[in-house]
Amino acid sequence: MGNITDGKDKKEMGFFDHIEALRWHIMRSAIAVVAGALIAFTQKKFIFDYLLFGPTNAQFPTNRFFCWLENNYTFFQGLCIKDAKFTFINTDITGQFMLHIQMALYVGAIGAFPYVFWEIWRFIKPALHEREIRNTRGIVFITSMLFTIGCLFGYFIIAPFSINFLVQYQATSIVLNMIDINSYIGLLITMTIPTGILFELPMLVYLLTKLGILTPEFMRKGRRISYVAILVVVAIITPQGDVTSLLLISAPIFLLYELSIGVSNRVYKQLVKEEAY
Repeated sequence: MGNITDGKDKKEMGFFDHIEALRWHIMRSAIAVVAGALIAFTQKKFIFDYLLFGPTNAQFPTNRFFCWLENNYTFFQGLCIKDAKFTFINTDITGQFMLHIQMALYVGAIGAFPYVFWEIWRFIKPALHEREIRNTRGIVFITSMLFTIGCLFGYFIIAPFSINFLVQYQATSIVLNMIDINSYIGLLITMTIPTGILFELPMLVYLLTKLGILTPEFMRKGRRISYVAILVVVAIITPQGDVTSLLLISAPIFLLYELSIGVSNRVYKQLVKEEAY
């Protein structure tokens, strides 16, 4: 990092000063995650009965909404998700206790994300020029908002489709679905946190365009390939096989890509304008 500001004076920081500063940022971030995990640990009924197993329940808000759509509009036939019929198993004597801790840490990490990113930003900010700081005003709020929206989209939209299809799918009736609880949690987390990171695409595009690595023209030319890639990925993680669910999940990601093109275009024009002076 570059400088730190103390009032009007600026003091050059050495390598070990940066390491010390980074250590404290990491420690405060870890404390925030642990604090969130401790709060989540006390909310066992909510975490397990409603949050963890919610997407498998017919009364889950998303499932009820899709059933309403199916009952009222013929276009949405096949979206209604019923109660999933399967059994969760735990084969480890400490499994349920460790499961409780694991879920608390996941929830704590997601909840603490805005603060953790704010700590990262505080570490990076002193190395930026005044103009760069002005151009990135609101970055903590926007980044946190995109991550939250992404996690919610993954949890409320992608997870119900994927989980209910996969846990009920039978290649043969001879095999009974008895799902390892760790396998289920792994799938649920895969549907939420990576989706939250995916929704950071506009911020990544902003940074790459700012660095001159990416241009809006490149993104426009790659639009068709990107759309096909998105459809393939969505088809894999939501293998219901119907066009409606495929488009329902793909559409917000398409919009995210178009938004990223707009972000890249704006940054690129600003860079061209600055070079002209």
